[in-house]
Amino acid sequence: MNYREIPIGKIPEDWEIVRLGEVVEIHDNKRIPLNEQERAKMKGPYPYCGANGIMDYINDYIFDGEYILLAEDGGYWGKFEKSAYIMRGKFWVNNHAHVLKALGGVADNWFLMYVLNFLDLTPYIVGSTRGKLNQKEMKNILIPLPPLEEQKKIAEILSTVDKAIEKVDEAIARTERLKKSLMQELLTRGIGHKEFKFSKELSCRIPKVWKVVKLKDIAEKTRNSFVDGPFGSDLKKEEFVDYGIPVIQLHNVREDIFVANELKYITEEKFNKLIRHETRPGDVVITKLGDPIAQACVVPDMFEKYMIVADCVRLRVDKKIADPYFVQYVINSRIIRRQALAKAKGTTRKRINLSEIRELLIPLPPLLEQQKIAEILSTIDKKLELERKRKEKLEKIKRGLMNDLLTGKVRVKI
Repeated sequence: MNYREIPIGKIPEDWEIVRLGEVVEIHDNKRIPLNEQERAKMKGPYPYCGANGIMDYINDYIFDGEYILLAEDGGYWGKFEKSAYIMRGKFWVNNHAHVLKALGGVADNWFLMYVLNFLDLTPYIVGSTRGKLNQKEMKNILIPLPPLEEQKKIAEILSTVDKAIEKVDEAIARTERLKKSLMQELLTRGIGHKEFKFSKELSCRIPKVWKVVKLKDIAEKTRNSFVDGPFGSDLKKEEFVDYGIPVIQLHNVREDIFVANELKYITEEKFNKLIRHETRPGDVVITKLGDPIAQACVVPDMFEKYMIVADCVRLRVDKKIADPYFVQYVINSRIIRRQALAKAKGTTRKRINLSEIRELLIPLPPLLEQQKIAEILSTIDKKLELERKRKEKLEKIKRGLMNDLLTGKVRVKI
């Protein structure tokens, strides 16, 4: 197979290289933006679409058929990012997405969508503060164009992987709903209780034998058992190294899960200077800002010791009183989230301080029951983690297929 070099890489000799504007109809002039107040008065069954997908549902539509929606502003245009998506049926589009349709007999909607999500479109983006893919630049996007039947076959293969990813997404959503329901049940009703009392502090019913305590009451009775991360000036960007003592940052803390990728490191020497903020496996790390606020996770035993950043706090639980994983689940529940939001400061980005985190109230069952509750919920978390890894694997397969099929490295049989 002979290949020719073009600005976006090598393609087979029998493929064309065209500008997007040459192979699509542009329907941008039909778009009508609606603000939130206008949409609130128009609730209905039809999707209202923007740069990155469906934003709302309203009682009217302006498009009927199959179209490609490509982000004009507020989108993501890097390689393998979802800059474009397909809409079918009746829907409405605002002014933040180009509305395109492949020219009949020349190009296929689904193939063009996959090509646009495969290419790096950032060279076509204009504007310094808020990037925009204006219509002039959009028309000039260079794309590879195989014969039409080959386009359809490539799109069919990639859509098969997309359907598999959608099924995993559905399984993740079902499991998340199950977990949410179980958390509500187990963290307020417990296991096997018949007698309940109303807790004024938590504004809910809990088993009669449960206590209500502050987070500071379950910390080890030692100095530095409940501490802030070091000042931001104590951990400068230039002090991070390729390997050493791992530093836990906001993006490593997810609800009930510690995210290990993208860990950063500091030297042993730097760590010793900040030893007061040392974090060990089994500690509970809580975020002080973010959305949602006050997320928590238990630190895993991947390393012997860690450091935390300024926007996190570390709680070392007294294991004779409380189970760290139970504490994690309670902090990530609505019971704590409601309290945290009430105490948080700030308008654009909510923030809660260590002194306020220490005073947050939690229900405290007997230790054995805490462990049973944590075990049930951790089983659900393990299932979620398996599904998420399965999705990551499928997405990796899809990227590999896109790289092979959309450049013609691997040809499909027609």
